[in-house]
Amino acid sequence: MAQKTVLAVDLGAESGRVMAVHFDGRQLELEELHRFPNGPVTVHGTLYWDILRLWAEIQTGIGKGKQYHPAGIGVDTWGVDFGLLDGNGRLLSNPVCYRDDRTEGMMDAVFAQVPRPEVFTTTGIQFARYNTLYQLMSLVTEDSPLLSLADTLLFTPDLISYWLTGEKAAEHSIASTSQMLDVQTRQWADDLLGKLNIPRHILPPIVTAGTRLGTYQDIPVLAVGGHDTASAVAAVPAQTENYAYLSSGTWSLFGLETRQPIVSEAALAANVTNEGGVYGTVRLLQNLMGLWIVQQCRKTWQQQGQSYSYAQLVELARAERPLHSLININDASFLPPGDHPQLVQDFCARTGQAAPQSPGAIIRTVLESLALGYRHTLEELLVVSQRTVDVVHIVGGGIQNELLNQMAANATNRPVIAGPIEATVIGNALVQLIALGELQDIAEGRNLVANMAPWQRYEPDEKETAVWQEAAQRYLNLIKD
Repeated sequence: MAQKTVLAVDLGAESGRVMAVHFDGRQLELEELHRFPNGPVTVHGTLYWDILRLWAEIQTGIGKGKQYHPAGIGVDTWGVDFGLLDGNGRLLSNPVCYRDDRTEGMMDAVFAQVPRPEVFTTTGIQFARYNTLYQLMSLVTEDSPLLSLADTLLFTPDLISYWLTGEKAAEHSIASTSQMLDVQTRQWADDLLGKLNIPRHILPPIVTAGTRLGTYQDIPVLAVGGHDTASAVAAVPAQTENYAYLSSGTWSLFGLETRQPIVSEAALAANVTNEGGVYGTVRLLQNLMGLWIVQQCRKTWQQQGQSYSYAQLVELARAERPLHSLININDASFLPPGDHPQLVQDFCARTGQAAPQSPGAIIRTVLESLALGYRHTLEELLVVSQRTVDVVHIVGGGIQNELLNQMAANATNRPVIAGPIEATVIGNALVQLIALGELQDIAEGRNLVANMAPWQRYEPDEKETAVWQEAAQRYLNLIKD
């Protein structure tokens, strides 16, 4: 068959890129067309995304890809954030970053009007202060003029797709991250929104992955798993149903793929989330802070005149004493940008632990705590789902951290298969190729990915089992406190 090329626009919190994915009927070939940095910009104390610069970079990338006469374009990004458009379709304000502190206290404001269990039973989404629900609640609480001026809310990938096509829609997986979607009907939770005075009329219709949205310069634009994790999970090369996935990057998203949401009391107590996947699937998972803390540590040391590559930091960590000090990886103090080496030391000090001093010791503390977070999450997911897991698939940029991969195998006491690194782009492309009729379904796509490479396998070290068991108890005590 003739080669088909699709373009995947993938925006992450640290960088974005436009990639060409070529398919000859047997295998995929990835080509990076354009990569560019990303990060929030502070204006008078508010963290914004520089969305217009990102839009310009995306246009540059697509321009480089036009030489291949692409059959489609798909866009995926991080979750929860959004832009508001006026009645003429113009952006009213730069989107605010989910790490901004405007959501402080907004969960309590919501629960004062709708009980916490009702919010979870309705939406199936875990409670995190950065969710769209609490971002909008902050606008309602302050009587923001933006809400009175707004005609349409579009999540980040949907905003880019709108600029490409002129069509306003919300792809299901990205909409589900908002905590405003009914987990059963997969439509907007009108009753919940009404109780909170969140204007329903600004929310666009829901579409599913694979929907053709329109065209950009005669290139079809297709809805993919708009949430980057939905795209990443679509590319997990699983060959068994008894697997867990970990999308490893700025965030670590650890979970199971299910067909039905789970909104039991146990799920509420564990604070798991039922986010939308592609083709009717549900991503039962928990969010962990991920490599964000490592990224912020590296940035702080650079500002202090100490420049380390990520590989150098891993090697420094490898040489340090194992499982000495631990942090609660999801402690709220680590969410905003800042001096994370100091924050790690402060957390250890206030929890009665010896604070790590060297860069290597600090990074080792973060990585081991992250691996223990994986273990705790897996244990909770197994209780909630009544499933078994034989293997953990890790995908995304975090697979380059071989030390963390081995720690994950040791902590979970399960084999870890690492790869592919470009899972988000591949998943984005698979959905496009299915929509274009080049692949039959996601199972065929995953088989394609499984045959792309001999992915790296990490076996748990049986000699370390008791050590990690003891550390897991210490970690559990930290997060309970």
